[in-house]
Amino acid sequence: MLDILSNYGVMFLVGSWPNGPIGGFAATIILAGLGVLLSFPLALLIGLARAGSLRWPRYLATAWVYTFRGIPLVMIIFWAYFILPRMTGVTVPAFVTALCAIVIYESAFLGEIVRAGLQGLPAGQTEAARASGLSYAQTMWNVILPQALTNMLPSLVNQFVSTIKATSIVYVIGVQEVTFAAQQINSIELNSALQTFLVLAAFYFVACYVISSLAQLLEQKLARKRLGLA
Repeated sequence: MLDILSNYGVMFLVGSWPNGPIGGFAATIILAGLGVLLSFPLALLIGLARAGSLRWPRYLATAWVYTFRGIPLVMIIFWAYFILPRMTGVTVPAFVTALCAIVIYESAFLGEIVRAGLQGLPAGQTEAARASGLSYAQTMWNVILPQALTNMLPSLVNQFVSTIKATSIVYVIGVQEVTFAAQQINSIELNSALQTFLVLAAFYFVACYVISSLAQLLEQKLARKRLGLA
């Protein structure tokens, strides 16, 4: 295991970069980060629709959430892989294809986090803001969302951890992330599959453990702040 890490550590970290596109665990983090970041505006609309009183937006948002939470990510990746080139008329890079699939997939999960954050606030805050003359949009933007987003932060960080692990499937369409790098190393070594994939597991474990610990610290800090202790 140490020999694999010593010989191929750079490949695990950045793939073939700088002689090729950046890959390895760096590509995994970039893909997961962009996936969560780009899906959040869509998730915000979904969460607002799910928590709102308008019937048709709520129905559409609910259908979106239940549809894409109930479909494996690998199926969405394959749909994007075949549909995007037909829609655009050009060959779409594998990284972009995977990113589009992750954005769609993650928006359903993040939308539920947004909904829970909105509905977790006391209803009296909305009523007080509306009574003071604020419109619905002003109430949401200035009063409700800032508080809800603060409460959502630990869940958003935990979802980022889940996204990091979910990106391991995108190697099936040739995205050069860390699982793809492990497959290449396994093909070179031939008889070191166990050691190679133990190193891969260690990369995922360390990253997810660190980020989860940060999420726990953040949650504790927010809890103390709510209690007026910090």
